[in-house]
Amino acid sequence: QVQLVESGGGSVRAGGSLRLSCTGSGYTGSSYCMGWFRQAPGKEREGVAVICARSTASADSVKGRFTISQDNDENTVSLQMNSLKPEDTAMYYCAAGPMTAILGLGVMTSLGLQPGRYRYWGQGTQVTVSS
Repeated sequence: QVQLVESGGGSVRAGGSLRLSCTGSGYTGSSYCMGWFRQAPGKEREGVAVICARSTASADSVKGRFTISQDNDENTVSLQMNSLKPEDTAMYYCAAGPMTAILGLGVMTSLGLQPGRYRYWGQGTQVTVSS
């Protein structure tokens, strides 16, 4: 049974930092990409940052502020979020998807940020940034 368990999140003032972590089980980590997505009320789910075979892609809105990393076991992914803004407020979801559906010609591109390419999803963790 596949499980993605998220931790971290919470409430912080603008300019602050948070760290999210996610550990997956029940699938072969070396064959999967992992990533973080978010969904604010009334908005569509969007890709934040993804990682696959040590190659990453991130949304323009978070570049320079958020960093995604992966443990050597490839089943744990973290998202360090710095300089948080109120517009970062959302439910954050961890996801895992097969490399074959995410990597284009073996290369990570912005296509990897499309939620539909991911097969497994965590329950989500709330991030709230106040001004």
